[in-house]
Amino acid sequence: MSQTLESQAPSEEVLTLRALAQKPWYARIPKYVALSGPGWLQGAMTLGGGSAVTSLTIGAVFGYEFLWVQPIAMLIGCIMLFALSYQTLQSQKSPFESMKKHVNPGIAWAWAIAAFASSIIWGFAHYPLSAGMLEEIILVSSGFDVDQDNELGRDLYLLLLAIIVWAGCAFTAWKYGEQVDEGADGKSGQHNAVKLFETGIKLLSGLIVIAFAWVVISASLNDKINWGAVLAGYIPSSLPDTSEGVTMMMAALGSAVGINMTFIYGFTLLHKKWTPEHVELSRYDIGMGLVVPYILITSLISIAAAGAFFGSDLDIQGKLSPTQAGKMFMSAGLDEVTSRLIFAFGILGMAVGSLVMHMLCCGSAAAAMFGWQEGSLKYKLALLAPTPAVLGVFVWSTMGAYVVLPTSAICGFLLPIAYIGWAVLHNKKDYLGAARPEGLKRHLFNLAMLICIVTVLTSVVYSTYVKLG
Repeated sequence: MSQTLESQAPSEEVLTLRALAQKPWYARIPKYVALSGPGWLQGAMTLGGGSAVTSLTIGAVFGYEFLWVQPIAMLIGCIMLFALSYQTLQSQKSPFESMKKHVNPGIAWAWAIAAFASSIIWGFAHYPLSAGMLEEIILVSSGFDVDQDNELGRDLYLLLLAIIVWAGCAFTAWKYGEQVDEGADGKSGQHNAVKLFETGIKLLSGLIVIAFAWVVISASLNDKINWGAVLAGYIPSSLPDTSEGVTMMMAALGSAVGINMTFIYGFTLLHKKWTPEHVELSRYDIGMGLVVPYILITSLISIAAAGAFFGSDLDIQGKLSPTQAGKMFMSAGLDEVTSRLIFAFGILGMAVGSLVMHMLCCGSAAAAMFGWQEGSLKYKLALLAPTPAVLGVFVWSTMGAYVVLPTSAICGFLLPIAYIGWAVLHNKKDYLGAARPEGLKRHLFNLAMLICIVTVLTSVVYSTYVKLG
């Protein structure tokens, strides 16, 4: 594959990358932002309902003390994504096939099945969240609401809102599935839908940041934010001393990068037609598209929750759903537009981005397992596998108790196993050939990966033990 790539004339994008490599790092960023993409898709996937609720809990229950937890969790996770991007770009092979051939077929299949199943199951939680946020936006902006005493009518209303969200997500994912056209010169060219989708995700990430920044600025103007404590909260100076605190920290460490994220990432790199010359761009891409938005958005939610709820006499126990949080922000002194409308837009954006990525993960996992051509009709139909999740507006409140534990446990334990597989691949000469890192660089990266594996495995074991308890 390397010889094939070397024999081809460099593309215009590769020539641009070579020219950028001669410039200082800060001068590369504007062009790298324009060329980036897969990292932003990872950001859209991880910034879902789980991140929102975890961030609310960190701020509301623990104040500013543990603001450092989620940034550290993301930095640990992105080390493994650096390894995966390096391997995928150097080998130009799907991570599923590489894992199956060079590590273990059983692990590869378990990884794909877990990614596919979790993307469907967590949709059952995200559609009720999306419908609830859309209901909140409609109520605050227009005053329209369904009679709360009419339980069936309200359930059907939420189902309609969930279907509207599903339709938008399905259309977006389906268009992304039309990812490759055959150019007149016989060379594969990237479909405009991919670029439009990636641009849309970048804009969505920016709007989510603006929404939560608005909430924090409003809280600050109302003297709800202690900025000295905020800065101190990013310096790890203490560890949780309660089971609730340890559980929160472990959940954040174990879930910053999920099993379905790890599966689809390599495929999005291959969709972009990136080559070994894109390795540096891929690292900037992860930093700009995943790490920075994740840290900004989760931090803003935690800071707002800490300023409004921590140390107050508000009853926050069991009321940390985003809908309840928006109403509580208002009771804590923020205006209705900021506390309910802007906040709801931010949460809705997070949920929708995650739902689209769930669909894309199902498509890639099915294509990998059954040998379907990506972009084929079978692949695009597999994108719609999470469709039954719209029924989450009816069943998640009862279904969740039965599926959260086994899903979290299975996916959680497979995540460090997948990490171990990548660590093995990173050291295999018959896989990476001359591209395998050597010397001190190899040892340092192996140490970093070992720390990631131990940290995630510890978090999974502890979190599962607590849930079983």
